[in-house]
Amino acid sequence: MTLDNIQHHVAQQVSANGLQITYDSFGDPGDPVMILIMGLGTQMIHWSDQFCQLLASNKFRVIRFDNRDIGESTWLTDYPMPSTWDFISNSLFNKKVNAPYLLDDMADDTLALMDALSVDKAHIVGVSMGGMIAQCMALKYPNRISSLTSIMSTTGNRSLPKAKIRVIAKLLKPLAKEIEPYVAQNLDVWLMLHGKYFPFDRESVEKVIRYSQQRGVNPAGVARQLSAIIDSEDRTLRLQKLQIPSLIIHGDIDPLVPVECGIATAAAIPGATLKILEGMGHTLPVQLWPQIVEDIVELSKTG
Repeated sequence: MTLDNIQHHVAQQVSANGLQITYDSFGDPGDPVMILIMGLGTQMIHWSDQFCQLLASNKFRVIRFDNRDIGESTWLTDYPMPSTWDFISNSLFNKKVNAPYLLDDMADDTLALMDALSVDKAHIVGVSMGGMIAQCMALKYPNRISSLTSIMSTTGNRSLPKAKIRVIAKLLKPLAKEIEPYVAQNLDVWLMLHGKYFPFDRESVEKVIRYSQQRGVNPAGVARQLSAIIDSEDRTLRLQKLQIPSLIIHGDIDPLVPVECGIATAAAIPGATLKILEGMGHTLPVQLWPQIVEDIVELSKTG
C-alpha cells in the first residue's frame, strides 16, 4: 500500500469534556486506534500528514487533535492566565503558578474524545507535553490504553535537568503580531529545537507555521498549558506501578527536555523500552520517521 492510498478523514469537531475538540484521522476506521497528542502550544498539524500516513499504513486508525486552548479546539478565555511574576516565582522559589487546569484535565479531554468517537481502547503516543498527558492517561485509565509511547517528555520530577536559560528565553519571547515577523520568529525557534545534526526543512516548517497562524494562535492558552505542566505532580512513584507496554523515545541533543528526562521516564516504568536517538533534538526529523514508526508498531504488538 502506498501512502497516497491512505484514507484521510477531514477535520471535524466533537463535544468532549465540556469542550469542542477538533480532530482528524488517517486510515481504515475499522483498524485499531492510535491517538497522537501534541506538545505545548503546538497544534495537531505538527503531526505531519506523512508521519500519520506512515503509522496508518501499518493498519492503524490514526487520530490527531488540537488540545484545549490551542488551534481550532475550545479556547478557555474565561480562565485566568498566570502572570509573568507567577512564572518567575516558580523559577526562583518553586511556587505554584495557580494553574486553572492540570495535565490530568487534559488527559480527561483525550479520554472524552475517545468516548465521543466510541473508541474503547487505543494506543497512545505523545510528544513533550503530549507525552506527559499520555502518561497521565495511562495512570488514570489503564484499562483504556493498549500501549504508551512517550517521546521527548519527562516524569514531572523537578530535580531532573532543565532547559538552558537561552532556550527558555527564546521560547517565552512575546510573539510578533505581524505575519512575516511571526513566521521568522517561529522558524528561529524550530531551528533551535531541531539542532544541526539533521538538515532543517525550512520550507515544510514554514508551511506548518503559516497554517498554524491561520488556524488560530492563542498565547494566553499556551501560558495556561505551561502552568498545567508546572503545577502538575511528579508522576515518578505512580509510574513505577504502571503495567502497560511502554516505549520511551528521546533525542540525545534535546535542548528543551534534556535526555536525562527520557532516561528517568524509562527507569520509572516497569519493562519500558528506551530508545535514545542520535542527533535528535526536540523535533521529529523526517530521517528518523521510519525508525520511530517501526518502534511504535513493534510496541503495539505487545499491547
